[in-house]
Amino acid sequence: MKRTWLLFSQAVTVLLAAYFVVATLKPEWLDKRASSLGGVVSVVEAPPANPLAAAPGSLSAAAKKASPAVVSINTSKAAQLNPRNSDPWFRFFFGDQGTDQPQVGLGSGVIVSGEGYILTNNHVVDGADEIDVTLNDGRHARGKVIGTDPETDLAVLKIELDKLPVVVLGNSDALQVGDQVLAIGNPFGVGQTVTSGIVSALGRNKLGINTFENFIQTDAAINPGNSGGALIDVYGNLEGINTAIFSRSGGSMGIGFAIPVSTAKQVLEDIVKSGRVTRGWIGVEPNDLSPELAETFGVKARTGVIITGVLQNGPAAKAGVRPGDVITGVGDKNIGNVQELLTAVAGLKPGSATRFALQRGGDKLELDVTPGSRPKSQIRRAPDSE
Repeated sequence: MKRTWLLFSQAVTVLLAAYFVVATLKPEWLDKRASSLGGVVSVVEAPPANPLAAAPGSLSAAAKKASPAVVSINTSKAAQLNPRNSDPWFRFFFGDQGTDQPQVGLGSGVIVSGEGYILTNNHVVDGADEIDVTLNDGRHARGKVIGTDPETDLAVLKIELDKLPVVVLGNSDALQVGDQVLAIGNPFGVGQTVTSGIVSALGRNKLGINTFENFIQTDAAINPGNSGGALIDVYGNLEGINTAIFSRSGGSMGIGFAIPVSTAKQVLEDIVKSGRVTRGWIGVEPNDLSPELAETFGVKARTGVIITGVLQNGPAAKAGVRPGDVITGVGDKNIGNVQELLTAVAGLKPGSATRFALQRGGDKLELDVTPGSRPKSQIRRAPDSE
């Protein structure tokens, strides 16, 4: 027993001596050991960032510039009740028809003028009894509809508030496929959201959404509630008004459409000036030229829009346009399809004669057509649109 105790005492003495020597001559050895057992951990940290400088490739500056001018729009519509609901026998057989709850809607808008004018979609405010506009800074205002244009699905609202943020209008005609863009709006009512993407295509038409279609297609995520919001470029300038998505699920699938700001600006100016949009109209039934129609009407044109019907006493008829004529140009614009003809004629000033280039049979001719004002039409949005 004494021998065991002696060996233990000698071992402890040696260990203490060794610790004293290491602590005196190599203290860093003990520091490393301590750090591994719960001491200070060495990590690599980035240097403090300049809060005024954006990260390389960041689009935060564009978002900060445009976001204050993008608003959330909440609408309500009075409940529609069937007048026969008061009949107990009607209710017994058919139940209550309609609801006593008001219908509510959600969308976005863009402040384009310090006077309080807001661009949004017509389908966002169509039929609304009350329109509440919420700014990004938290202020609220009652929105008043100044005018609508169902044929482009645009509407102009006005609010009465001071010191309003205003978006800068860009040049949508200069956009190119592949340009970076941001979509700003209030999807699903979660609050203002910014998504990014590129311009996927330009001049999209024949979608059955509007009468006049010249959409910017983008893969920036656009969801229900984004309608009427802003599509901006990397400089924070407005390039379009988000209006529709192609979706089989109700959410974004990477195919969204925006109305170019060039179109929106024209609609805005017309509505503010006269309360409505005035477009040219000539009274014809146009069709894209096909080999079958060309053979039927005996024309030799290869490009243009064939006229299959002419309204009696309409502007085109008075100018001498006949069924079977192929319109190849309006003013200085070449015409290749029906959409181009509609857009060109709509841009004409009613009452001012314009030179039309036509082909009749094998002959080419020119006629001066004086357009009238385009009648109002009822537009229904396609089911795949937002």
